[in-house]
Amino acid sequence: MKKQNAMEFNKERYQIYTWKNWMMLHWILNPGLAINELILGQRVPKISLEDKTMDKPRLERTFVPCPHCGTLHDGRTWSTQNGTAFKNWFGLYCIDCGNIIPCLTNAFSFVLLVVTFPIWGWFWKSWRTKWLSEQPKRFEDIDIQSIPNSFDGKNWKATGLTWGAFMFLIISIVFPFIDGQELKLKPVLIGLVIWTIGGLVFGYFLKVFLNKVPRK
Repeated sequence: MKKQNAMEFNKERYQIYTWKNWMMLHWILNPGLAINELILGQRVPKISLEDKTMDKPRLERTFVPCPHCGTLHDGRTWSTQNGTAFKNWFGLYCIDCGNIIPCLTNAFSFVLLVVTFPIWGWFWKSWRTKWLSEQPKRFEDIDIQSIPNSFDGKNWKATGLTWGAFMFLIISIVFPFIDGQELKLKPVLIGLVIWTIGGLVFGYFLKVFLNKVPRK
């Protein structure tokens, strides 16, 4: 999409999302999302735009501005279909200028990173340099326009259950195991039920939210 003056947006055309929006705050304050951020490398940009003039689902009219070159990237640039939704530990890579688009940081991720800084701080620069050098290849063959809507029909169920299953394994199995806790059947079954329901709710929310079309 066309470039524009850095971080100056037409408020009549765009709904601007920053940390003040409740969805952004949810990313910052939800402890479970620290897993997505630190382990999976899933990131949320500090600023995203929703074009209110386009007659398309929200998923297709969301854009991420690069503060370095002013390019407005289609939000689907970083998607599971393109294989670019994860591994974005240092931020979102701008395919136009090669810089990193700043992202929000989950509060629990921040605390954990601060506490463990003496361990990983020595390697941060080399890791970042290596990660940045690998990004151009990841984005070579992306085809945004051919990406199917993952939330059409019943696809939202698979998305939600996949997320729920991941959270179940991490919260109910992996973390207790690391803490040396004995895995008991009842807590595991309760966790399975909770994360199954939670996954379906999460998937349905995404379906409704991302498929919303502006009112005429």
